[in-house]
Amino acid sequence: MEKIGLFWGSTTGNQEEASKFLIDYMTSEGFKIDSHDIRSTNPSEMLNYKKLIIGCPTWNVGELQEDWENIYEEYKKLDFTGIKAAFFGCGDQVGYSDNFLDAIGLLAKPFINNNGQLIGRWSTDGYEFDASLALDGDEFLGLGLDNDNQEDETEERLIIWAEIIRDDF
Repeated sequence: MEKIGLFWGSTTGNQEEASKFLIDYMTSEGFKIDSHDIRSTNPSEMLNYKKLIIGCPTWNVGELQEDWENIYEEYKKLDFTGIKAAFFGCGDQVGYSDNFLDAIGLLAKPFINNNGQLIGRWSTDGYEFDASLALDGDEFLGLGLDNDNQEDETEERLIIWAEIIRDDF
Protein backbone atom coordinates (compact mmCIF):
# COMPACT_ATOMS: atom_id res chain seq x y z
CA MET A 1 0.00 0.00 0.00
CA GLU A 2 1.27 3.44 -0.95
CA LYS A 3 2.16 5.69 1.99
CA ILE A 4 0.10 8.74 2.84
CA GLY A 5 1.83 11.94 3.86
CA LEU A 6 0.03 13.69 6.71
CA PHE A 7 1.16 17.31 7.06
CA TRP A 8 -0.14 19.26 10.04
CA GLY A 9 0.47 22.34 12.14
CA SER A 10 -0.72 23.04 15.66
CA THR A 11 -0.39 25.80 18.21
CA THR A 12 -2.75 24.82 21.04
CA GLY A 13 -2.42 21.06 20.54
CA ASN A 14 -5.94 20.39 19.22
CA GLN A 15 -4.79 19.84 15.63
CA GLU A 16 -1.85 17.71 16.76
CA GLU A 17 -4.15 15.57 18.90
CA ALA A 18 -6.59 15.11 16.00
CA SER A 19 -3.69 14.22 13.69
CA LYS A 20 -2.40 11.59 16.10
CA PHE A 21 -5.88 10.10 16.52
CA LEU A 22 -6.28 9.94 12.74
CA ILE A 23 -2.88 8.29 12.32
CA ASP A 24 -3.64 5.69 15.00
CA TYR A 25 -7.05 4.90 13.53
CA MET A 26 -5.94 4.70 9.91
CA THR A 27 -2.84 2.67 10.80
CA SER A 28 -5.11 0.18 12.58
CA GLU A 29 -7.05 -0.05 9.30
CA GLY A 30 -3.91 -1.00 7.38
CA PHE A 31 -2.74 2.38 6.08
CA LYS A 32 0.88 3.49 6.19
CA ILE A 33 1.21 7.14 7.16
CA ASP A 34 4.21 9.44 7.48
CA SER A 35 3.54 12.33 9.87
CA HIS A 36 5.09 15.74 9.20
CA ASP A 37 4.85 18.74 11.53
CA ILE A 38 4.88 21.60 9.01
CA ARG A 39 6.91 23.69 11.48
CA SER A 40 10.00 21.65 10.61
CA THR A 41 9.09 20.46 7.11
CA ASN A 42 9.73 21.93 3.68
CA PRO A 43 6.38 22.04 1.87
CA SER A 44 8.00 20.57 -1.25
CA GLU A 45 8.15 17.27 0.67
CA MET A 46 4.42 16.98 -0.07
CA LEU A 47 5.37 16.22 -3.66
CA ASN A 48 6.97 12.95 -2.52
CA TYR A 49 3.48 11.51 -1.98
CA LYS A 50 0.54 10.74 -4.26
CA LYS A 51 -1.82 10.79 -1.25
CA LEU A 52 -1.92 13.61 1.28
CA ILE A 53 -3.85 14.52 4.39
CA ILE A 54 -3.42 18.15 5.36
CA GLY A 55 -4.41 19.47 8.78
CA CYS A 56 -4.53 23.13 9.71
CA PRO A 57 -6.53 24.96 12.37
CA THR A 58 -7.99 28.37 11.67
CA TRP A 59 -6.18 30.88 13.83
CA ASN A 60 -7.17 34.33 15.09
CA VAL A 61 -9.70 35.86 12.69
CA GLY A 62 -9.69 33.55 9.67
CA GLU A 63 -5.93 33.13 9.43
CA LEU A 64 -3.64 30.17 8.92
CA GLN A 65 -1.91 28.71 11.94
CA GLU A 66 1.56 30.31 12.25
CA ASP A 67 3.58 27.38 10.91
CA TRP A 68 1.38 27.16 7.81
CA GLU A 69 1.53 30.93 7.43
CA ASN A 70 5.33 30.73 7.34
CA ILE A 71 5.35 28.39 4.32
CA TYR A 72 2.15 29.53 2.59
CA GLU A 73 3.75 31.43 -0.31
CA GLU A 74 5.91 28.42 -1.19
CA TYR A 75 2.94 26.05 -0.76
CA LYS A 76 0.83 28.07 -3.21
CA LYS A 77 3.49 27.55 -5.92
CA LEU A 78 3.59 23.73 -5.73
CA ASP A 79 2.27 21.69 -8.66
CA PHE A 80 -0.02 19.01 -7.24
CA THR A 81 -0.66 17.17 -10.51
CA GLY A 82 -1.38 13.50 -9.84
CA ILE A 83 -1.85 14.02 -6.09
CA LYS A 84 -5.01 13.39 -4.06
CA ALA A 85 -5.48 15.24 -0.79
CA ALA A 86 -7.97 15.44 2.04
CA PHE A 87 -8.05 18.47 4.34
CA PHE A 88 -9.17 18.80 7.94
CA GLY A 89 -8.97 21.54 10.49
CA CYS A 90 -10.05 22.82 13.87
CA GLY A 91 -12.08 25.97 14.34
CA ASP A 92 -14.52 27.71 16.66
CA GLN A 93 -17.97 28.11 15.10
CA VAL A 94 -19.31 30.20 17.98
CA GLY A 95 -16.47 32.59 18.74
CA TYR A 96 -15.42 32.97 15.10
CA SER A 97 -18.65 32.33 13.22
CA ASP A 98 -17.73 34.69 10.37
CA ASN A 99 -14.60 32.75 9.41
CA PHE A 100 -15.15 29.22 10.68
CA LEU A 101 -12.58 26.82 9.19
CA ASP A 102 -11.17 29.44 6.80
CA ALA A 103 -7.76 27.72 6.94
CA ILE A 104 -9.20 24.70 5.11
CA GLY A 105 -10.25 26.98 2.27
CA LEU A 106 -6.95 28.86 2.30
CA LEU A 107 -5.06 25.58 1.80
CA ALA A 108 -7.52 23.57 -0.31
CA LYS A 109 -8.14 26.20 -2.98
CA PRO A 110 -4.48 26.57 -4.09
CA PHE A 111 -4.23 22.77 -4.04
CA ILE A 112 -7.18 22.50 -6.43
CA ASN A 113 -5.97 25.41 -8.57
CA ASN A 114 -2.56 23.73 -8.89
CA ASN A 115 -4.03 20.54 -10.36
CA GLY A 116 -4.58 18.54 -7.17
CA GLN A 117 -7.55 16.21 -6.74
CA LEU A 118 -9.53 17.05 -3.60
CA ILE A 119 -11.20 14.25 -1.64
CA GLY A 120 -12.89 14.18 1.76
CA ARG A 121 -15.52 16.88 1.49
CA TRP A 122 -17.72 17.13 4.57
CA SER A 123 -21.35 18.20 5.07
CA THR A 124 -22.13 21.40 6.96
CA ASP A 125 -25.00 19.63 8.76
CA GLY A 126 -24.60 19.92 12.52
CA TYR A 127 -22.62 23.16 12.44
CA GLU A 128 -23.87 26.70 13.09
CA PHE A 129 -21.76 29.49 11.59
CA ASP A 130 -22.18 32.54 9.38
CA ALA A 131 -19.37 32.30 6.81
CA SER A 132 -16.38 30.19 5.81
CA LEU A 133 -13.75 30.18 3.07
CA ALA A 134 -13.92 26.37 3.35
CA LEU A 135 -17.42 26.26 1.84
CA ASP A 136 -18.28 24.84 -1.54
CA GLY A 137 -22.07 24.85 -1.79
CA ASP A 138 -23.40 23.03 1.26
CA GLU A 139 -20.15 21.19 1.94
CA PHE A 140 -16.82 22.03 3.49
CA LEU A 141 -13.73 21.34 1.39
CA GLY A 142 -12.63 19.07 4.23
CA LEU A 143 -13.50 17.86 7.71
CA GLY A 144 -14.31 20.53 10.26
CA LEU A 145 -13.62 19.95 13.93
CA ASP A 146 -14.72 22.24 16.75
CA ASN A 147 -13.17 21.19 20.04
CA ASP A 148 -14.32 24.42 21.67
CA ASN A 149 -18.04 23.73 21.20
CA GLN A 150 -18.46 20.13 19.96
CA GLU A 151 -15.51 18.21 21.39
CA ASP A 152 -17.73 15.19 22.06
CA GLU A 153 -18.20 14.77 18.29
CA THR A 154 -14.53 14.97 17.27
CA GLU A 155 -13.57 11.28 17.42
CA GLU A 156 -16.73 10.10 15.65
CA ARG A 157 -16.27 12.70 12.92
CA LEU A 158 -12.64 11.66 12.44
CA ILE A 159 -13.59 7.98 12.14
CA ILE A 160 -16.41 8.61 9.66
CA TRP A 161 -14.20 10.92 7.60
CA ALA A 162 -11.33 8.40 7.66
CA GLU A 163 -13.71 5.81 6.18
CA ILE A 164 -14.73 8.26 3.45
CA ILE A 165 -11.19 9.14 2.43
CA ARG A 166 -10.09 5.50 2.67
CA ASP A 167 -12.50 4.67 -0.13
CA ASP A 168 -11.41 7.70 -2.19
CA PHE A 169 -7.68 7.04 -1.85
